[in-house]
Amino acid sequence: MPNLRRRDTISPALILFAALAAAPGISYSQSGAAALPEHASANASRTGFVCNRGYQRIEGGCTAIELPANAYLTTDVYGRGWKCARGYRDVDKSCVSLEVPQHAFLDASGDRWTCERGYRRVAERCALIEIPPYAFLDTSADGWVCSRGYRKVKETCVAVKVPTNGYLTNVSFGPGWACERGYRPFEQECRTVVVPANGYFVDVSYGPGWECLRGYEDVGETCSAVKVPANAHLDYSGRAWECDASHRREADRCVTFE
Repeated sequence: MPNLRRRDTISPALILFAALAAAPGISYSQSGAAALPEHASANASRTGFVCNRGYQRIEGGCTAIELPANAYLTTDVYGRGWKCARGYRDVDKSCVSLEVPQHAFLDASGDRWTCERGYRRVAERCALIEIPPYAFLDTSADGWVCSRGYRKVKETCVAVKVPTNGYLTNVSFGPGWACERGYRPFEQECRTVVVPANGYFVDVSYGPGWECLRGYEDVGETCSAVKVPANAHLDYSGRAWECDASHRREADRCVTFE
């Protein structure tokens, strides 16, 4: 068999060695193994290094983290590598004690405080919420709302005056009352909706409060029968008419197309 000539190739290991050799702060032995910088360990893939706890990578080496008082080391790769302990906050690379005022407590973050229920924040203190008669704390616990049947007027709760044939509502806007079915609000009272013959009551806040039956149209305060001419029928509304197919409208009648 003819001899196969081996083609010269560059080993991938040599390529990696050459790349690592150019990195600053790393030295190599004659065997080609990288010498780790001080306070470092090889990473999982053995292609580089990670700094030991308490050190962070700076310019190819591992520099000790300057840990201020009342702080702790983190595992973050980026950043300063430390955070303030609970009850302290970061101020100019130091941890300053957080002053929690009376009637307040540290929140979950540990670097802020929140007022207790029944108190609200005013500058750097917690002030008692003054609740007027007929009121109670709202869901946020830093304000108050009036009880049912009362409305807020400045800093007090005033009773809602419900007119005859009216009832209290549960909304915070408007007068606080609405009229019973068959009545409409007029100023501070509930007036009866007068439904004309051939009409029916509609429970809406606009309009006269009634509509005409099908086949009738509103004329003033009454419902008059729609006069449908020959070759016509009531339209979709039921309160007007339109010509049948093959007819067209001329004034108040329908004529055949010529």
